[in-house]
Amino acid sequence: MNKVILIGRLAVDPELRFTASGKAVATFRIAVNKPFSKENEADFFNVVVWGRIAENCANYLAKGRLVGVDGRLQSRTYETQAGERRYVTEVVANQVEFLEWGDSNKQKSTQTKKSDDYSSVDIDINEFQAMDDDEDIPF
Repeated sequence: MNKVILIGRLAVDPELRFTASGKAVATFRIAVNKPFSKENEADFFNVVVWGRIAENCANYLAKGRLVGVDGRLQSRTYETQAGERRYVTEVVANQVEFLEWGDSNKQKSTQTKKSDDYSSVDIDINEFQAMDDDEDIPF
């Protein structure tokens, strides 16, 4: 089984190209935070995506955006013009989920807020009413 699921931020803008047959291919790198890192370290992964999804990524994603990637690992080799053999491991994405929308500057400022800071929320707890029975529940 070869399955990869990652959530991370784009480290670079997607680069869109087309093959000789006209098929779209986009490449980008994502930074995935290491869960227990004290210095906010991240792992960086190369992602390749094909077809209509590649075009959508190139049109709607930019550096810093949060994405979810579902795909598989692929290892390949190629030879440089100088004759050196290079090895590449990359994620070939079957699906890319856009997890953030809108102005990235606004998103960065809201992400720096503490999640337990509710001082700016305009909710009156006294306006809520308890439900007496399950028949009032809409689902």
